[in-house]
Amino acid sequence: QVELVESGGGLVQAGGSLRVSCAASGAIFKINAMGWYRQTPGKQRELVATITTGGTSTYADSVKGRFTISKDNAKNTVDLQMNSLKPEDTAVYYCYIRAITPGHYSGMDYWGKGTLVTVSS
Repeated sequence: QVELVESGGGLVQAGGSLRVSCAASGAIFKINAMGWYRQTPGKQRELVATITTGGTSTYADSVKGRFTISKDNAKNTVDLQMNSLKPEDTAVYYCYIRAITPGHYSGMDYWGKGTLVTVSS
């Protein structure tokens, strides 16, 4: 069983900063990638940022230069530092990992339950 627990969401004013964190635990042999997605009501879940165990990161164009993803391989954690937040960043943010776990040796996607980030104008 794999569990992802997010923390750090909340309410912030436009232009402010917020950091969300995610810790993965359970029967994990190896994590190949970690990241964050977000979703607003009526819209599909969209990529925010991902990072591989080797440290290669990718960002959605809408957050480049404002958000920074980081990870700790030893602790199986991934953080997202969000600066210069805009009202359109308001969403539920979901942590994601692609990991090799018992019975899933080619990799399996796992998701957290989400944490709400609200940016007021």
